[in-house]
Amino acid sequence: MLWNHSFAFLEDDDCACSQSLTRIPKQVGIDGLRLQAGGDALKTIPVNSQFQIIARLDAQGSMAVLGLPGQRVLDVFANPSTVTDAMRRLVDLPAEQAVKVVQQLATLGFLQPSEQDCACASEDDCGPAVPSSPLTSWLHLTDRCNLRCDYCYLPHVREDMSSETGRAAIDATFRSAIANGFKQVKLKYAGGEPLLRFPLIVELHHYAQSLAEQHGLDLEGVVLSNGTLLTPAMVEILKSLRLRLMISLDGLGQHHDMHRRYAGGRGSFADVAEAVDLALANGLTPNISVTVSSRTAGGLPDVMAWILERELPFSLNFYRENELSASHEDMRLDEQKIINGMLAAFKVIEENLPRRPFLGGIIDRANLSASHTHTCGVGQNYLVFDQRGQIAKCQMHIRKPITDVHVADPLAVIRADQIGIQNISVEEKEGCKTCEWKYWCAGGCPLATYRATGHYDVKSPNCNIYKALFPEALRLEGLRLLKYQDDPEVVQKIVA
Repeated sequence: MLWNHSFAFLEDDDCACSQSLTRIPKQVGIDGLRLQAGGDALKTIPVNSQFQIIARLDAQGSMAVLGLPGQRVLDVFANPSTVTDAMRRLVDLPAEQAVKVVQQLATLGFLQPSEQDCACASEDDCGPAVPSSPLTSWLHLTDRCNLRCDYCYLPHVREDMSSETGRAAIDATFRSAIANGFKQVKLKYAGGEPLLRFPLIVELHHYAQSLAEQHGLDLEGVVLSNGTLLTPAMVEILKSLRLRLMISLDGLGQHHDMHRRYAGGRGSFADVAEAVDLALANGLTPNISVTVSSRTAGGLPDVMAWILERELPFSLNFYRENELSASHEDMRLDEQKIINGMLAAFKVIEENLPRRPFLGGIIDRANLSASHTHTCGVGQNYLVFDQRGQIAKCQMHIRKPITDVHVADPLAVIRADQIGIQNISVEEKEGCKTCEWKYWCAGGCPLATYRATGHYDVKSPNCNIYKALFPEALRLEGLRLLKYQDDPEVVQKIVA
């Protein structure tokens, strides 16, 4: 049997998603073609004694779980063969089943015409890129915050974004969206702590909704919060505005408090946990963003069990050192500590496999849910508006603006900039060009790489961590698909 993996970006954290290269092909006509298995681009990882997960690690980006019949068919096409010839060697399988499996493997791109690079002759054959990339804007509503997290990159001055600046930022976002052909706009209401400016969130999102309706664009919004100020009334308003909520939670008890404390020094875990449960009790499921450092890696299994018990979407993001956090040497990523902590968390996931996909956020910025050439949307489809209306490429460079809300097309200015952070293609990074994972990893956070090496065109300093974790993450996804194989929302197709 073969299960097709349905890609979806369900996770959300403090970075913008890059545009996926993955295409969901239409049915492929295979009569008369000489087909061949994908060769070096195919990666297979055993899930158990009967099943293996198979992935195309090239720009196609397909993924599936193969049972014994699927493996048998794939083996037959190790060398170019027509379907008719293959059927003669598949006498151990019912003919109808064999043909269906061949068709499925061809549709997913695991079997390709031997004379061509792609089974699709044109974009019309392949269908559109999935998922389509939104234009994402980070709105820095305030620099104020009631917490003093050890890894924060902000000085926390008492400055807020005004209503006029916020509306101008949204106007600028929609101008760029229209000028550059985007069909969707995504707004991230952030800070500081954005719930300190909750009335402004409400005002700005109402305004964005009116612009989206006026221009026929889809609109998505998320509030990135520490959760400590959340109230039932806020939850109801977020639901009415169809705004999602992301809450930072780095561990249970002391493992969270090691990172995230109030200005007076008191730990924030109890209040954050209460906020998560409050949101759930009032019908809003928050996304949990976990920042992983060497200081807290040992607590990952406990927080993962807590997250899965509540059936929450999550992302595991590696700590990124910055100028304000550099003195905290115990947070720097020790490879073995991070690998051990992550694998222990994976074991908890294996014992409590969630229904929703998790590959988009399970290993830092290495998105395993779809192939892509850029780690994030910085310099591609991402705008960061500070409280004064200046625009930066990345929120961690918010004090290094490139332009402002008054330009006609701020995204064009951001894309053209050659001085600030350079989020280059993985195909241009030394150490990544020949890596089998390059289209799924994309080389890691460019800022983290630059801080560690002084270069943007080299592989991530976390490369060894990623490579140690990728195979196990894919195995977990294979187990998840098998567990929920009868759920149409998890599995698109089953071929027996």
